[in-house]
Amino acid sequence: MDKRLQAFQQLLDIMDDLRAKCPWDKKQTLESLRHLTIEETYELADAILEDNQDEIKGELGDLMLHIVFYAKIGSELGTFDITDVLEGINRKLIERHPHIYGDVKAETAEQVKDNWEKIKLKNGKKRVLSGVPVSLPAMIKAYRIQDKVKGVGFDWEHPHQVWDKVQEEMHELQQEVETKASPRKIEEEFGDLMFALINYARFIGVNPENALEKTNKKFVKRFEHLEAEAVKRGRDLKKMNLSEMDVFWNEAKKLD
Repeated sequence: MDKRLQAFQQLLDIMDDLRAKCPWDKKQTLESLRHLTIEETYELADAILEDNQDEIKGELGDLMLHIVFYAKIGSELGTFDITDVLEGINRKLIERHPHIYGDVKAETAEQVKDNWEKIKLKNGKKRVLSGVPVSLPAMIKAYRIQDKVKGVGFDWEHPHQVWDKVQEEMHELQQEVETKASPRKIEEEFGDLMFALINYARFIGVNPENALEKTNKKFVKRFEHLEAEAVKRGRDLKKMNLSEMDVFWNEAKKLD
C-alpha cells in the first residue's frame, strides 16, 4: 500500500479507537471542537510566520486530526463521513480548475482566481460576497472582500489610484479629529482609512495581516530587550523617561 494511504488509514483507525475508548474523545461534539480548531489554525499561522518547518509539520498533523475527528462525528450522526469530505473536495478542485481538467485557458495566477470566482457564481452562489465568513477577523475580512469583488471587475486599475484614496481618507480622518467630531464619526473615518490601506497593500503584493503580525513580533522582541536591559541595571521601567527607554530601544533595533 502507498505509504501515504497507509498513514492516513492508521489515523482513521486511531480515531475509531479514541472515539470508542477515550472518555474525553467520546464526549466531544462538532461545537466543542470548534474553538480548539481555531486555536490550532492560529498555531499553524504562527509557525508559518516563524518559518519553523518542524512546527508547521506538527500543526498540520493537529489540523488533520481535527478534520478526521469532525468526519467521524459526522458519520455517527449519519450526515457525512470522511469519504464524503474527500470526494466533495475532489469534485470541487476538478470543477474549479478547468484549465487543468478542461479546455479553459489560464496562464497566470490572477486568471485562475478570476475563473474560480466566476465558477462559484455559476454554481449557486448568487452573491459575490456570500463566501466571506462573517466571523473572520476584520483585517482578513476586508482583504477577502476586496479580493472577491476584484474577481467580478469591481476594482481600481492602478496602485497610485489606491494610494490617492489612502491620502484622501487620511485627510478626512485628520479633519474630523481636529474639528473634534463625534467619536462615532472619527471611528468611521478611521475604518475607512484602514480599509483603504488594506486595499493598497493588496495592490503592492503585501498581505496586511502577515505584515502587521510581523511588526507585532518585532515590537515585542524589542520591548522585551528593553525590559531585560532595565532589569540588568536595576531600573524600574515606570520610573524611566522616554529618552532613557529609547537608548535600549535603539539597541534592540540594531539586533534585528
